[in-house]
Amino acid sequence: MRFLNRLLNSVHGQHREIELVDQGNKKRHHLSNDLSINRDCLKEILKEMDDIVYREIKLGTREAYLEAVLIYAINLVDINIVNENIIRPLNAYYLSKAEHSCKEPLTEADIGEIVNISRINNVTSYGDLVEGILSGNTILLMDQCEKALVFSSQGRKARDVEESSVESLVRGPRDSFVESIQANIGLIRSRLKTPSLKAKKKIIGSESRTTVYVLYIDNIVDQQLLDNVIKKLDDIQIDGIFESGYLEQYLEKSSYSPFSQMQITERPDKACANLLEGRVIILIDGNPQALILPITFFQLFQSPEDYYERILFGNFIRLLRYLGFIIATSLPSIYIALISFHHEMIPMDLMLHLSKTRAQVPFPPVVEVLLMEGTIELLREASARLPNTIGQTIGIVGAIVIGDAAITAHLASPTMIIVVAITAIGSYVLPHYSTSYSLRLIRFPIILMAATFGAFGIIIAWTWIIVHLCSLDSFGYPYFSPLAPFDRGLKKDGIFRGALWRLGESANTANKKNQTRWWRGGL
Repeated sequence: MRFLNRLLNSVHGQHREIELVDQGNKKRHHLSNDLSINRDCLKEILKEMDDIVYREIKLGTREAYLEAVLIYAINLVDINIVNENIIRPLNAYYLSKAEHSCKEPLTEADIGEIVNISRINNVTSYGDLVEGILSGNTILLMDQCEKALVFSSQGRKARDVEESSVESLVRGPRDSFVESIQANIGLIRSRLKTPSLKAKKKIIGSESRTTVYVLYIDNIVDQQLLDNVIKKLDDIQIDGIFESGYLEQYLEKSSYSPFSQMQITERPDKACANLLEGRVIILIDGNPQALILPITFFQLFQSPEDYYERILFGNFIRLLRYLGFIIATSLPSIYIALISFHHEMIPMDLMLHLSKTRAQVPFPPVVEVLLMEGTIELLREASARLPNTIGQTIGIVGAIVIGDAAITAHLASPTMIIVVAITAIGSYVLPHYSTSYSLRLIRFPIILMAATFGAFGIIIAWTWIIVHLCSLDSFGYPYFSPLAPFDRGLKKDGIFRGALWRLGESANTANKKNQTRWWRGGL
């Protein structure tokens, strides 16, 4: 703002002084009624920006007209909208013989009858004017008028709505969020055709001026939760927001916890389901993922497909996810504990076979595990960063070649290769890729505890993890719910789900106005 003040004051030296008014301890320069002053001020603010177009036009008829200028960023607008819906109608009106008095500044209603634009706004300050131009809008400045008109003419290229590559389902809708925030809101509104669905707009980032929308259902959401989210968003001080991860790190309470207190999704159907359970959805312009809050630990194991399939199939798949979670976090540590400390728990024939396979391996089991786990992590990151076709080849061929070479060189036993492979598979069973980071992170401390204390080390590590989960909260809601504290009303959809027609009570994130679950209302 100081920079804007200096620029405007430099122009003011050539013209008359521009009035400053104080609005909430924030000074904003108001537009002048002199077109030349407004144009010169904008050119000074937007100097060395050759992609900004200043198009001189005349408003009115040949008998009576006002000087005006259209201003827009050529690379941010849809040039067809500017030419066909704004410039052509205004020029045609000027060349017409219609009688129209232009002695008074034209109002929004007058312009609205001429141009073919769906949304027209008024602005009175240079700050709003610059923000409108850099957002892809077209600005109309008129002589003898202390306000400007903002025509919606954004033309940013956006990819088509397509199937999510991260949260793919066998059964369910195929559409997913895209980089256009308006398209994402439309995907949600097309499913929830209710006036109770509210969307609050926020601008975050002093330089990026990123548009953020907070979505909620007014008669379901907990007002205290909503106020808490809005307050945290308003308190964010940052230069730019380019991805949902920026907001996630600002909003979460326990930044150093391995478990995320928010969830991301690319699926509109999942976002709608969470809205109907009283949760809040945050959409960021330019980002195809939505933030869901608050969440619980067991929500990380849930997928929309659990409710699209019959109850037996849905619960079986969810049980596999819990099994995959245990395998991904504890299988290597269990192997180390059995080999190093608890030989008596292994059948004799199996123990003799394991001893033979490890006879030529020079490392203890913990070093063997860490070596192979580190190799798998390197392969995983390499395949994720490479192009799809190359990444898949590197992941498959690399794992086979390195695994075979490690056995041949006696750096690892065949049993260890199997354990590490099953562990890697288990980490991908969960429906959310970001959750695998948590599994990969807590796996290594459990391995070290098992190598130090055996089975007791595993118990100590898991005790710490459970205590940590019980102490976490997501925006004031218990993270380990419905187990800690135990929620009897939600036991039918906490760990496993019950029949849809029996799930009558809403989630604890909802207020007391609406106690019906989202799926029951549609049956």
